[in-house]
Amino acid sequence: MVVDFGVTWLCKEKLRWNKYVSNSLGFLLAATNNYLWNRWWTFHSQSDAVAREYISFVLIALVGLGLNNLIIYLLHEKAHLNFYLSKLIAIGCVTIWNFTMNYVFTFRA
Repeated sequence: MVVDFGVTWLCKEKLRWNKYVSNSLGFLLAATNNYLWNRWWTFHSQSDAVAREYISFVLIALVGLGLNNLIIYLLHEKAHLNFYLSKLIAIGCVTIWNFTMNYVFTFRA
């Protein structure tokens, strides 16, 4: 979450990039960081199929990114919630999606 929020904030507030581009970059950098932590710590993967795992993880993360941006759009643009509160809610929802899909498909024993 620190990588996601930090990169998003830096790009959106300091670099003045589009909020969805900033959100996407933060999300994707966080996804790569999360892959490494999930592989080593959460799921203790010993698989030699690192490329397969990473591709599966990234594909799941890309669906998660779509969900993340959709939730932010609905909450921020339509329901007029603060952008960062919308992002926090989106992260909570997408975390459940990502963990479940990676448990079932990416890091299966």
